[in-house]
Amino acid sequence: MTLAELHNLIAAGESATVEWKKTTGQRTAGAKTACAMLNGRGGHVLFGVTPDGEPAGQQVSDDTLRALSAELARIDPSPLIELDTVPLNSGERAIIVVHVPGQTGLFMFDGRPYTRRGPTTSIMSVHQYDLRVAEKLHGTIRWENQPAEGLGLDALDTVEIDRCVRTGQRLGRLPEDVDPDPLNVLKRFRLADDSGVLMNGAAALFAKRDRLTARYMQLGIRLARFRGLTFTANFSDNRQYEGNIFQLLRHAEEFLLDHVPIASEVGTGAMIRTDTPAYPPPATREALANALCHRNYATAGETVGVAMFNDRLEISSPGALHFGITIEDLRRPHASQPWNPLIANVLYRAGVIEQWGTGTTRIADICTDSGNPLPDWEERCGTLVITFRPAPGITPQVTAQVDGQSTGEVTAQVTDQVSEQVSEQVSEQVGEQVSEQVRVGLRALAEGTANKQQLLSAMGLSSAYLNYKRHVVPMLEQGLIEMTIPDKPRSSKQKYRLTAKGRAVLTAIANTKEEA
Repeated sequence: MTLAELHNLIAAGESATVEWKKTTGQRTAGAKTACAMLNGRGGHVLFGVTPDGEPAGQQVSDDTLRALSAELARIDPSPLIELDTVPLNSGERAIIVVHVPGQTGLFMFDGRPYTRRGPTTSIMSVHQYDLRVAEKLHGTIRWENQPAEGLGLDALDTVEIDRCVRTGQRLGRLPEDVDPDPLNVLKRFRLADDSGVLMNGAAALFAKRDRLTARYMQLGIRLARFRGLTFTANFSDNRQYEGNIFQLLRHAEEFLLDHVPIASEVGTGAMIRTDTPAYPPPATREALANALCHRNYATAGETVGVAMFNDRLEISSPGALHFGITIEDLRRPHASQPWNPLIANVLYRAGVIEQWGTGTTRIADICTDSGNPLPDWEERCGTLVITFRPAPGITPQVTAQVDGQSTGEVTAQVTDQVSEQVSEQVSEQVGEQVSEQVRVGLRALAEGTANKQQLLSAMGLSSAYLNYKRHVVPMLEQGLIEMTIPDKPRSSKQKYRLTAKGRAVLTAIANTKEEA
């Protein structure tokens, strides 16, 4: 290190990576700081700098350097620390620079682990110590690669395993000649050993909900819509589910479909509205996938949480950041070392996540492209939380009930009258803006009424609520169809029929087809 570089380092002040010591008489304290820096991002300990930041220097002899080296040797395991002597202008005094590399292991001084908090050195907390031990053992011992005691192949959802393989092949992430036998698939993913013993990761990814035991209480998710701004507000919806990662992801997506507010706009001369969710679905899905993929599964009873408030959406994942990754790193491209690499590998093959290390930056990019504020990440008591804010002009609200389920409140209003002008607009635009499934649904009601199952069947869909939510509810909201018993949406006798607007659209479809 040159004298100019030394002056620049001193001018920057003390920090998590720089410590000043007046003389090597403070070498024990300096060695503890070096230990703390080894457990962090490395740094420099400078001997010969006063507490005021004056580079006073000290006399440096071979005995001085031997004594300092002996003190640093009390760090275990033995680190690769370099000593550098920088003479001052007088030539009689010098500053000793201890170069401390950043490490990923766990270092102790006299049997005690130290950590750095800003410019302060302190003994590492028990919680921090446990995390560092887990990081040190991460390459060989993890929750996901430990035997799933008492869990056999019959406890797994083989349909889900087959779906995972077929999706991976379709995406080109698995070869076409993969042996489809469920046990062989698990062995390929290293979720079962050669003798067929299943690993915890297999339970997390593929276990049947009714086969999960008290040993897997962490395989769950909490979903809540609060009527306010804090966790003390009343619920408008509160759900808890148990299941494997794929099931939990589907439950969370359904919850967001039910509750994320939608701003609707019908442009000048348009007939079909444009819907803009308050929170972009690709970003929230990525955040959910990350939460379920990278969380700490070793903590029993802690589950992923989704909390929607009047002003924000929070997704929480048990477990802190690891391997020196900081909150600031999440906002930019960064190296990634997944906490659950076996689980992450399967989710990548299944198309749930993309390349490791790109998820958080992708979330930020999606929010920027959709006009939403950048999300915030923070650690709260060992839990990583991402917070989404709505795009300007979209305000979350406690929502209405459709068919007994919560739905996003839509701001567009549908009129009961359809003028000739509207019919003309429909004729001009309906060919491009009405989906084929909507056309089929409208045709199914052309001669009368149909119940939910009949309508969805005519559209080539199952009667699952998610299909109703995605395809029938928008037709209701656009005023194309209506309920025959609107005061009792959950009635077993409920049916649907065309509105005047729906008939106009259907007529326009026919006219467009004839003109073609």
